[in-house]
Amino acid sequence: MNSDQTRTTTHARAVFLMVAAALLWSTAGVVTRQLEGAVRFEITFWRGAFTVLSLLLMLPVWRQATRDHGKAKGSPLTERFEMARLIHRHWGLLPESRTFWLSGICWSVMFTAFMVGLTFTSVANVLIIMSLGPLFTAVLAWRINGQRLEARVWLAIVFAGLGMAYMYGGQVLALMGSDRSQVHGLVVGSLIALCVPIAGALNWTLVQRSQSRGARIDLVPAVLVGATLCCLYTWVPAQPFAATSRDLMWLALLGLTQLAIPCMLAVIAARTLKAPEVSLLGLLEVVFGILWPWLFANEAPGSEVLLGGGVVILALVANELLGWQSRAGAGRIQSLTAGVVAVAAASDPTEPHSSPIEGV
Repeated sequence: MNSDQTRTTTHARAVFLMVAAALLWSTAGVVTRQLEGAVRFEITFWRGAFTVLSLLLMLPVWRQATRDHGKAKGSPLTERFEMARLIHRHWGLLPESRTFWLSGICWSVMFTAFMVGLTFTSVANVLIIMSLGPLFTAVLAWRINGQRLEARVWLAIVFAGLGMAYMYGGQVLALMGSDRSQVHGLVVGSLIALCVPIAGALNWTLVQRSQSRGARIDLVPAVLVGATLCCLYTWVPAQPFAATSRDLMWLALLGLTQLAIPCMLAVIAARTLKAPEVSLLGLLEVVFGILWPWLFANEAPGSEVLLGGGVVILALVANELLGWQSRAGAGRIQSLTAGVVAVAAASDPTEPHSSPIEGV
């Protein structure tokens, strides 16, 4: 097999892995709608707890297989104490970089806000808000890192804003005439969901700034930190626990297959795919995430959501396609933020940076 065939095969495999990751990420909404007793903060707590358990088991194998344990320098604690050195070697914790811990905090906000937002408003609303992550990232990178914001990004922001305004304006007007209590859920859930792309954009921007200054950061373990903090945030408000054994099975499935496994798949895919490819494939999470509840939980999006959300998605797709040539020489994506996750920095901290994608 010649080199061109090898590259094609590798690229096709990477696309397959990225699509698989988007499919797994998209299951959160429909699974949440199957729960019987668990509500709001308890859902968030158990998903976080099962994610922590999954990553505690998977990370040592992952780091050994990819030799990521040598990429991020440990803190002074890892030089003085054998236990600290063991923890850092197997799970990538206790690094020297402060950005690692800031990333973990951002992850925790994304994990918490995503699941809590789903309990207030529809899956479609939450996912479309999440999809704005790349635009928030572009604005923060402009304000914090001084990166130039191209005209196509401004156009995408304008059209996405118009789509969001139509989507939410139409929903509010429709609900005002029938059930005003649902307006409260829509507004509160949307504001909570808005924390996801903001935290994801901040996560990416801080990591990019740190790595541009020479820091070497393995961010996959930051997902573990974020899931742990998410559990701590929601432990008290989750009481008293009401989840049934069936609920716990669903939530365990979410922790393993909706976060831990797809994050790993996305890291592998991001080693081959260019940033625009990862961003575009990541948008499949929004499409699949709206489709599953529609088919299996009788949660059909209204015409306002379909039309307004369609404008948002088209604006994002157009932004990536227009930027394809300008980023043709860029390296593989470093960071998946939610809406977008920030994981692929673990694949190679020396590569150039590009824009994020979805996935909490």
